Amino acid sequence: MGDRQFHDPMNELTFLGGFGAAAVLALMPAAQQRLALSRAKHRSLAGHSKLSRRVARRLPFYDFGRERFFDSDGAPAAVAAQREAGLARLAALFAQRFPKTLAMTEAAREGIADLQFTSRYRVPFQYSRVLRESLKMGAFVQASHGVQVTDLDGNDFYDLTGSYGVNLFGQDFYKSCIAEGSARVHDLGPVLGSYHPAVLANVRALRAISGKDEVSFHMSGTEAVMQAVRLARYHTRRTHIVRFCGAYHGWWDDVQPGIGNPVAAERTYTLRDMDERTLRVLGSRRDIACVLVNPLQALHPNANAPSDSALIAGRAAPAFDRAAYTAWLQRLRAVCTARGIVLIFDEVFLGFRLAPGGAQQYFGVQADMVTYGKTLGGGLPVGVVCGPHRLMQRWREDKPADICFARGTFNAHPYVMGAMQVFLERLATPAVQKMYENLDATWEARAAQLNQMLEGASLPVRVGAMSTVWAVGFTQPSRYHWMLPYYLREQGLALSWVGTGRLIFSLNYGDAEFAEVARRFVAGCQAMQADGWWWQDAGLTKQSIQRRILREMLGR
Repeated sequence: MGDRQFHDPMNELTFLGGFGAAAVLALMPAAQQRLALSRAKHRSLAGHSKLSRRVARRLPFYDFGRERFFDSDGAPAAVAAQREAGLARLAALFAQRFPKTLAMTEAAREGIADLQFTSRYRVPFQYSRVLRESLKMGAFVQASHGVQVTDLDGNDFYDLTGSYGVNLFGQDFYKSCIAEGSARVHDLGPVLGSYHPAVLANVRALRAISGKDEVSFHMSGTEAVMQAVRLARYHTRRTHIVRFCGAYHGWWDDVQPGIGNPVAAERTYTLRDMDERTLRVLGSRRDIACVLVNPLQALHPNANAPSDSALIAGRAAPAFDRAAYTAWLQRLRAVCTARGIVLIFDEVFLGFRLAPGGAQQYFGVQADMVTYGKTLGGGLPVGVVCGPHRLMQRWREDKPADICFARGTFNAHPYVMGAMQVFLERLATPAVQKMYENLDATWEARAAQLNQMLEGASLPVRVGAMSTVWAVGFTQPSRYHWMLPYYLREQGLALSWVGTGRLIFSLNYGDAEFAEVARRFVAGCQAMQADGWWWQDAGLTKQSIQRRILREMLGR
């Protein structure tokens, strides 16, 4: 080692003496904690919120004109012409088949900010302008029945949107919940502040389902999560929350750090899901009030919710491992109990989809607090927090001014409570309970059936399933995977604006209806393949696509 000697920091402390030595000793555990925290963060941008915001601010805008749109992957001129003809064919067909729906969408776009955003970010930004100009998509429907929705032109589509999680039992189920619930509260009407008797029935049912002492009503899932986190901070007297890389818990600041949030979430740690390093952080820090778990993340751990707008090269079909995720939740439960950290299950999206008792029942792990939303409202908007009295109490007995406030004008709205009461009553009926029988086996078999069809047709597409929530993956790299939703729409399949990243089935899909969806799905993939979008050569790899995109961003 020559003149280099082994460095022992304890030797140096002898020269510092007094206060200096004490200060260094105090800093060493803090540095170790900081290093452990850094190691527990996922190495992707999704795991580093500050860095992701910096990158997002510096990402240069560029887009392709028609001269680059069709060969951005280096495809030969013949393939580019094939793609251009395919896009023109789809555009003509959509204009002929959906004229009223497209006209209303265009008329509404100017006045609806949400519609402007979703249409702009439906696909990767480089392609968005040309695609919006060339291929119009409708945003309006006028009716639903069975497992289908109908647009303004009378076209029926098999619904794969699931209304973003609301539609668990089928649209007709929720229409009747709303109708019957509205009739029950009609005499009271929209009287707010006081409770309709339906509230007591709902509280009793939710206490039984959640296994918790008390319930708090809100108007959205986002609000419910906000209140659960606020209560956890209040009772633990700690400041920080932990969320897992890629998980979604609503759009408010503390739980959506990074891209999409204009301010830094300074009191949020975004850590690795299903990772030993995260457990070490939870077991060593004293500032963590709560851990948020979105069980949907088990379908794609440590990755953001998939959407076609992020498909720059491809993605593999997700794989759900129930046993592994159960073991993770059990270990997470143990460390949270040992450290006095509040474990919160955010079941706003998945609640009641995996089991009648939600994720707690499905994974066999009890959280300290649970939030529900979406489907629980019987088709109307709602958010609910369930927890033990020790966490739900909003005041301190010995400090009358030290309270944890949360209130909303429309909380426990009579019409929402009426629809919820009908939903909860029906949830307990034998007919609805029967829909859960062999649920995983049924949908795993259906996913396997579709994958066999896709493989048999030599198509580069596969699906992954977590019960009735699916995502599409691809077996080869391509810059054009995001075109698939347009070909599926041609086949009469309706997807949400995030596209193939999430397919959500309702439980009322029968075998015959699913078989028709599978047939149409394969037909859409075959049409896309025939139009040249999945052209391949030996030089087209995920790495070569990423390098090409980097050169584009650098202007080379």
